Amino acid sequence: MSKYIPEKLRAKVAERAHFRCEYCRRLESDSFIKYQIDHIISRKHGGLTVLGNLAYCCPICNSNKGSDIATILKDEDVLVGLFHPRKHNWFEHYDVSEGLLNAKTAIAEATIKVLDLNNINRILERIDLIEAGLFP
Repeated sequence: MSKYIPEKLRAKVAERAHFRCEYCRRLESDSFIKYQIDHIISRKHGGLTVLGNLAYCCPICNSNKGSDIATILKDEDVLVGLFHPRKHNWFEHYDVSEGLLNAKTAIAEATIKVLDLNNINRILERIDLIEAGLFP
């Protein structure tokens, strides 16, 4: 299967996400870098290049996520899947407090870990966006 994502499909993904990263919720207009299209289930794991498997994603989240679809948390025997923008509601999994993303679920905890969503720079940026009324 081709790695190419047609421009019309890219536009649909971006519009559906309201030009906001579907993982960290940052608006593309608040970024200096163009956002990317993420295969939620990576092609490596059999994910297809179809609208239902694509998410709009900032470069930081996309780079950190890579082809990951899950991680192991505290209990080494339990594999926890990452947040899936087509299946999960962001607000049911996350809470925001002073720029910090708090996990309401194991899925959110796993995603915060893998995507490094609570990196100090991201927290500070989130605080500024909250104060400007631009987040979440």
